[in-house]
Amino acid sequence: MSTENPSALAFDYEWEYSPRVGTLFGVFTLVAVLGWLVTVALTAIHLFAIPAIPADAPVQGSIEVITSPWAYVLGIPLATLGGFYYLTTIGLALWWFDTRHPLIIKVLTPITASGVVFSSYFVYLQLGVIGEICPFCMMSAAATVILFALELGILGMSSTPKLTNMIGDFGGVLGQTNFPVILFPVLIGLVTLAGLFIVPVLPLPDAVGFV
Repeated sequence: MSTENPSALAFDYEWEYSPRVGTLFGVFTLVAVLGWLVTVALTAIHLFAIPAIPADAPVQGSIEVITSPWAYVLGIPLATLGGFYYLTTIGLALWWFDTRHPLIIKVLTPITASGVVFSSYFVYLQLGVIGEICPFCMMSAAATVILFALELGILGMSSTPKLTNMIGDFGGVLGQTNFPVILFPVLIGLVTLAGLFIVPVLPLPDAVGFV
């Protein structure tokens, strides 16, 4: 185990990480980015492909899954909400790389666990209620399980204080954070998702046919 406490601020506790924790966080970030890309693809299908399907056309397979009532929350595609989830995990992973503080590891645990819970429910809906499978949805579900497993691995290779002992130092951790390093990639992700919703409502000119 190697001691990690690079902050110039004084905390009244110490922590230790295995040398492999940094590698696991690298894999964690990569999986989160891949999960986000899947949600972008699914959101694009919702906004560009599904509106082109005639209302009375029969649907099956993955299209039946992503057009089901369970695929939307207050009119927002579930895939888009998944995109916010992955951006959250990406931002927290980058925050850990920036500060190396164990508070971030503790915060990630319930977040990744909730991802598994929601994904498990949607997998149940596909298999037990809808009766069809969406490959992209299953890829996203697999990503949430992998993220949680990596988080458990990180916890197992770390010696960290209890969350209750660190929560009061949240402001101190913020004070040592290099915000542009964390927020810029997350902002790019948010702008990408927003752009997918903006493009369909732009007053674009009609296509001109060739003669």
